[in-house]
Amino acid sequence: MSETSAPKKRGLLLRFIKGVEIVGNKLPHPFWLFVILSGIILALSWWLGNAGMSVKYMAAGRGGAEGKETIVSVVNLLTYKSMRVVFTDLLKIYSSFPPLGLIIVMTLGIGLLEQSGMISALMRKTILGAPSYLVTFALAIVGINANLASDAGIIFTPMIGAAIFKALGRNPWIGITAGYAAAQGGFTANFFIAGTDALLAGITESAAKGMNIPGPIHPLMNWYLMIVATVVVAFVTTFVTEKITCKYLGDEGGTMDATELEKHRVTDVENRGLRWSLYAGLGYILLIVALTFPQGAFFRADNGNILPSSPFLSSIAGILFCLFFVMGVAYGYGAKVIKEGSDIPKMMERGLKGGISFLVVVLPAAIFIHLFNASNLATILAVNGADWLKSMNLTGSKLIVAFVLLTTTINLFISSGSAKWLILAPIFVPMLGMMGFSPALTQAAYRVGDSCTNNLAPLSYYVPVMLGFYEQYKQDADQEVGIGTLISLQLPFSILYLILFTALLVFWFTMGWPLGPGADLHIPMP
Repeated sequence: MSETSAPKKRGLLLRFIKGVEIVGNKLPHPFWLFVILSGIILALSWWLGNAGMSVKYMAAGRGGAEGKETIVSVVNLLTYKSMRVVFTDLLKIYSSFPPLGLIIVMTLGIGLLEQSGMISALMRKTILGAPSYLVTFALAIVGINANLASDAGIIFTPMIGAAIFKALGRNPWIGITAGYAAAQGGFTANFFIAGTDALLAGITESAAKGMNIPGPIHPLMNWYLMIVATVVVAFVTTFVTEKITCKYLGDEGGTMDATELEKHRVTDVENRGLRWSLYAGLGYILLIVALTFPQGAFFRADNGNILPSSPFLSSIAGILFCLFFVMGVAYGYGAKVIKEGSDIPKMMERGLKGGISFLVVVLPAAIFIHLFNASNLATILAVNGADWLKSMNLTGSKLIVAFVLLTTTINLFISSGSAKWLILAPIFVPMLGMMGFSPALTQAAYRVGDSCTNNLAPLSYYVPVMLGFYEQYKQDADQEVGIGTLISLQLPFSILYLILFTALLVFWFTMGWPLGPGADLHIPMP
């Protein structure tokens, strides 16, 4: 065989990723995998519940409220009472699965943008022919900062990433993978102040007050670190995507030559559609601003606040859907692809068809997560892990790194960042405070660990969502999609996130820089 016809040999890393995918996909179909895991949880709850396993800890309050001592025991789910709940509340368990409504609404909105041709025209107009890494970097920045929209950002970024890469004639899986990694792995970082900052600061304040740990505590106390972290995570996301993910998926991007660019030139009618879409989008944004920022506005809370909670933040999914709808309809009429009102719901229907597999997998996934939470096994794991770390008697940067690693491990089993911090804050804010570490530093270490394995967590609500995206955009009808697919594609991101995000925190600690306005690394001495 000639050199030109010989298959390209994969490096060690790509062969390792392929091995992870193969082993992972040897597991049963995700539907049956969640059924099996549900059975395991039932068995464990019966065994540990009858053994009387329990833990006692001081739970933090929210928003600075006083904490209280809490005792949690493993609940035996193999009882009439617990199993009746599964059957009587089955519809509620399924329909209230957090991403379900969100993914359907976002799919309808983005489906309209995609089916009308707006995304394709916009990408060809703006970034077609640009180096591939610029497209990836832009997607990474959007994904990391998408936590402004809370959970909606985790859905929105991989969806828009798939649409962008598809519009550029590239493998949509690259956009899904990079978008999910950025939105989940970079969830705690941001250029701006998000609701997460206020929520975590309130829990930290409660834990600090309970043990009289001094130090300024406010939503901006990690802001300086998180601004730099946003850039670091964006570069890591771009590097892994271009150097590993693209090679693994056999799509190394690059730039199109002049002939190819001419073939994809935006037509006059498409340009008109983009102008109409731009005008509609700007008008809609101005309307939202008018309904949000003036005192007493529609989207402000009754007390006048926007952060940490308000109708504006609670309405992010609806606001985004309306934005996509308005821009998609405006483009469709401007580009003459929408000729009558009935074309609009038809386009939305076509956009939704690809996500049907997600609706099937969600049923056992929702039941599994319900059982896992009802058993209290996650809390038992978190408290015992914290006790183990305390027994190691570490100091300085070693203690910070150990705390990051503990949080990262617990994060695989408890997906809610606030739920983990409610358990860990009352233990570690005082513990590290006694060693001179400020509450701001303890919270920063927690946030680093809370991010790095979000995209790998098998108990995350978004695992079946991502599997549905991969299924929807697979290029070969016979291509296998399973848990191994997701883990193998996300593993390189998590490893580098953990290494570099932790290194950034240790470097910051070594240099003695403040983490935010007035938030030093150490507790001020009297």
